[in-house]
Amino acid sequence: MTSLPPQSSLSRIRIGSAPDSWGVWFPDDPRQVPWQRFLDEVAASGYEWIELGPYGYLPTDRAVLAEETARRGLKVSAGTVFTGLHHGGAVWEKTWAHVADNAALAQAMGARHLVVIPSFWRDDKTGEVLEPDTLTPEQWRNLTSLTERLGQEVRERYGLRIVVHPHADTHIDSEENVVRFLDGTDSSLVSLCLDTGHYAYCGGDSVKLIETYGERIGYLHLKQVDPEILADVRANEVPFGPAVARGVMCEPPSGVPALGPVLEAAQKLDVDLFAIVEQDMYPCDPDTPLPIAKRTRAFLRSCGA
Repeated sequence: MTSLPPQSSLSRIRIGSAPDSWGVWFPDDPRQVPWQRFLDEVAASGYEWIELGPYGYLPTDRAVLAEETARRGLKVSAGTVFTGLHHGGAVWEKTWAHVADNAALAQAMGARHLVVIPSFWRDDKTGEVLEPDTLTPEQWRNLTSLTERLGQEVRERYGLRIVVHPHADTHIDSEENVVRFLDGTDSSLVSLCLDTGHYAYCGGDSVKLIETYGERIGYLHLKQVDPEILADVRANEVPFGPAVARGVMCEPPSGVPALGPVLEAAQKLDVDLFAIVEQDMYPCDPDTPLPIAKRTRAFLRSCGA
């Protein structure tokens, strides 16, 4: 009887998790777990890297946050900001104020990335349509040029690299729009945070994107979608927030895309990459996330990560 070869190690991939996997979408919401519980449970699940999540959920006092993370053996990989740069220069100052707070805290915590999420064209809670789901040529020019400016200023002022996150119900969603955005931006200023779940939600192939635009992949979010729920969501044009409440984002390895091939494709890039687990679950029972987080970490170890 011959033994199977050992699982190849994904040595360039750094696994972490985020408040999102504990049902946290907002700085303060009574349906979310307290931040102390999140930190306790993410550490207990075997993760050492975390994201900051929505600004104000975790302590914004640097000394307090440094102490709370350090004593649990946790380190910060990135902060997250929301932007609407397709609206043009009129929103720059408001955007920068939001970005600066997040970037300063991320920098103080030793992070090197800032995840940039485009604004939603329909409300993620109510489903209200806020603006057209398609950008005009002028809005595309605003989006690409101001994202480049954001990348340059964040790098110069805070030493962080922005990674733009394609997201359901935003204007950077499908393969067509992601490719258009990448082709319209400077690779030295703008990289991508590839979220495998959101990209699959919008019909994209994560492995194909990594193989085609590998030099633009600066960060990963690991997530899966339930194909049956997704089919119903698409057929009935369900907004993203209600879709999450239906369970469209599911526990690995029960959904798509298969994460093993995604991680293997990312390893072949031969660069160090964070791969942060995010299972959108807002809102959820406070006792739900921890068992899922432990099982997910064990599954990723079985993939070599």
